[in-house]
Amino acid sequence: MASRRAYTRFLAQLKPRSQLRCPRASNLSAPSSRPHSTTATPAPSRSSFSGRRIQFIAIAGALTATILYKMAADIPVALDSPTLAERDSQLKREDGVTERSPMRLRMEAFIKEQQQEIVRALEAVDGKKFRQDEWARKEGGGGLTCVLQDGNVFEKAGVGISVVYGTLPKKAIMSMRANHKNIVAEGEDIPDSLEFFAAGLSLVVHPHNPMAPTAHMNCRYFETAKPDGTSGAWWFGGGSDLTPSYLFDEDAIHFHKTLKDVCDAHDKEYYPKFKKWCDEYFFNKHRNEARGVGGIFFDDLDETVSDKENSFAFVKDCLRSFIPAYVPLVEKRKDMPFTEQEKEWQAIRRGKYVEFNLVHDRGTAFGLNTPGARVESILMSLPVHASWKYMYEPEPKSREQRLVDVLREPKEWV
Repeated sequence: MASRRAYTRFLAQLKPRSQLRCPRASNLSAPSSRPHSTTATPAPSRSSFSGRRIQFIAIAGALTATILYKMAADIPVALDSPTLAERDSQLKREDGVTERSPMRLRMEAFIKEQQQEIVRALEAVDGKKFRQDEWARKEGGGGLTCVLQDGNVFEKAGVGISVVYGTLPKKAIMSMRANHKNIVAEGEDIPDSLEFFAAGLSLVVHPHNPMAPTAHMNCRYFETAKPDGTSGAWWFGGGSDLTPSYLFDEDAIHFHKTLKDVCDAHDKEYYPKFKKWCDEYFFNKHRNEARGVGGIFFDDLDETVSDKENSFAFVKDCLRSFIPAYVPLVEKRKDMPFTEQEKEWQAIRRGKYVEFNLVHDRGTAFGLNTPGARVESILMSLPVHASWKYMYEPEPKSREQRLVDVLREPKEWV
């Protein structure tokens, strides 16, 4: 306000603009009542008056800028609230990630650490290095996709993480509410949109040797955000399953026992429940057979375990179990002899794997329908080679037929 009053006084003291103009020629020659000086005073030139005008404009402009700056500082300006991605970026810059950080930041840090652990373990088996591609989303977040293709042991192995920020439209909120009643509090109207965060690690390993099984592992965390950035609805999901082309019972038993030990350490009811869920989920309904010999699968883990910390601890143990559950099986089978016919059967089984991922898998569908999706990362799970033969059926009582029989009637392995 003081600057504004000073500017007003300054304008009042200035002469009228007409007095700053050059006098007319007739006035310059008219007699004056004042005593004449013995030395004639030269008439002001046009350039001198132009200079005074420029000086006035510069002074006025500077004062105006000062006043506007003062007014901008004094008057609060309404700005858009920071997005969830911006809030998290600031938190990581200021405090890093600690045990007191929001769960979404702790989950992100954990999957990044485990990704590199798994990559190192698989590189030790294969002898070749993974290609690591980092990518970003303009909506917020990004990921790191690690792929080893045409290796010594693995035809294709992919270990990818993604951290996704976005906004759920009203239609998506209504759809998700069918499985997650707490996404909108009971009695509240469904909002037009909700910010969300999703982070996960997904891996698939396809060995060259048809005697070595394919394996899949996934863990993920999802939450919505309230307007102030605090967590709204949340849930964990994940699981691990084994897909052999040739069935070795001892391999299936080892894999399932490792997962059961993890489950039992948290809740004795987990393994039978999640094993059944896996058998039902990884099932090609159009062929009436399972994708593989199963493992565990769980989703929407907010009601099964109401405490977020317990859920997180369980998910971490599941992810850490992948290396001891799977790597010994590859080490045992990777150098076994095989025939061209057995390799052909592997390609046919991988065709069934592709069918499930593209037709039934919810994670693939969610990824492909997310704005700004990185398709290469989403489809890294697909094998390099797959085959489809019209009306193909294995020979009766063959090893191939035994696998199909088990896939149609899932077994209890432990």
